[in-house]
Amino acid sequence: MRAIRGVWHWRHNPLRRATDRLEAWVALAAALLIALGATTVGWLAGQATNGALLGTVRIQHEQRHLVWATADRLVSRAPLDPDPETSSQRDAHRRVIARWTAWDRSEHLGQISTPQPVDPGDRFRIWTDDRGRVVPRPMDTSTASTHAVLAGLGTAAAVGGLIESSRRLVVWRLMVRRFRRWDQEWERAGQDWGRAGAGG
Repeated sequence: MRAIRGVWHWRHNPLRRATDRLEAWVALAAALLIALGATTVGWLAGQATNGALLGTVRIQHEQRHLVWATADRLVSRAPLDPDPETSSQRDAHRRVIARWTAWDRSEHLGQISTPQPVDPGDRFRIWTDDRGRVVPRPMDTSTASTHAVLAGLGTAAAVGGLIESSRRLVVWRLMVRRFRRWDQEWERAGQDWGRAGAGG
């Protein structure tokens, strides 16, 4: 920001160098690109991601169906665990042999991981595809919107980081040029340093 203010303050400063002006203009351009360009690219990326994810949501809701399954028997019953944390984690992944009728009325029998503890004969809901295969629950619109927002923010941050990295690279090159010029000027001044009448 100091460099941006310098665009205005250094206009008539006799000590300003061409690299000072260039550095200030680069900083101003980078700030404008981050404020306008990065946010615009992030917004466009978020919109594109949202459109694609909403299409996925629609397809998943068309192809996945919620059906009833009946637990036939438990695959394995782990021993009792007095620790509530580990026992709840194990129960969350309890597997059972279950029967269910698919959307196309075909009967199925298979091993299913249930989200909650069940006993033989218990009924619970599962998601299946058109052929009756068990599938994950379809994405909902709020999850799609959240992913789209995160994609937009991530894209904007990445573009902003790229712009800032480019600005730092330009400033570094300008600093290298300044130091080289200073070295050259010191070498010229050093040849006549301390001599009477050298004009130094």
